[in-house]
Amino acid sequence: MNFNLLIENITNPALLFFVLGIIAVVLKSDLEIPANSSKFISLYLLFAIGFKGGQELSNEKFTLEIAWSMLFGISISILIPLYTFFILRRKLSVFDSGAIAAAYGSVSAVTFVTAVSYLESQQMALHGHMVAIMALMESPAIIVGLILISLYNKEETNQIKKREVLKHSFTNGSVLLILGSLIIGLLASAKQAEGIKPFTNDLFKGFLAIFLLDMGITSGRKLKSFFSFGWFPFLFALLIPLINGSIFAILSSIVTHDVANRFVFAILAASASYIAVPAAMKITVPKANPGLYLPMALAVSFPINITIGMPLYFLIVQNS
Repeated sequence: MNFNLLIENITNPALLFFVLGIIAVVLKSDLEIPANSSKFISLYLLFAIGFKGGQELSNEKFTLEIAWSMLFGISISILIPLYTFFILRRKLSVFDSGAIAAAYGSVSAVTFVTAVSYLESQQMALHGHMVAIMALMESPAIIVGLILISLYNKEETNQIKKREVLKHSFTNGSVLLILGSLIIGLLASAKQAEGIKPFTNDLFKGFLAIFLLDMGITSGRKLKSFFSFGWFPFLFALLIPLINGSIFAILSSIVTHDVANRFVFAILAASASYIAVPAAMKITVPKANPGLYLPMALAVSFPINITIGMPLYFLIVQNS
């Protein structure tokens, strides 16, 4: 294995800010990012990725490969909840299993954003249609997770409000913003896009570093109580991203041979949602424990993906 990739990722300033956030919690520092600032930065990152993706997409021709790639992405978000649900059911309740399965089938926009930065460090560009695929992968996993809960839930008093979850999965703020920004970027001319380029491009890495600092602080706070649930959730959150990412890094060669696209597919398969899915589960499955699925996605899977995962998936797609 090429350890230079691992070392390069570990010494990335954005990742080190994430580690600093965890250290701040361990040291019981009062360091924190104000909630409003954190929300603004997350919205900015989604906007910048969506807009740049739209600009890239405007230079691409819709091909059969792009169509198959979209179907492949949706298939990933359907398949992962199906098999992870039954792994989780061995130890956890129907509600927790469904919520966690949905989280791991869905995608993390922040992991995706970090992956874009990683691609840039390898002198590779993100293709615009991969932004659209990421947005398309949010909803199917949520729907599959809720269907599984409905099928295996024996408590009639806890039936899911299907109309609410369908509406939420398609109008979720992060999905709406990234798709909207993608369309605006697609419609804008190169000259029009040049006017906001300093905002969408030059500031991106700085905002990402501050946002990961905030993610580190949030992860550090959640990790402490998470260990009270035993080793099974921790091992699942540690291993499943690496397994999913590696499997779909290999399988992605079926639909594309582009290294950047295959790397993004691996990241999307490996990442777990800690924004869209928790919001949906809070509305529709209140019996699912956020003290489980939130720390699993944010405090375990997210760090493993941005430290070990990214160099591993990149190595796989380069050599398969």
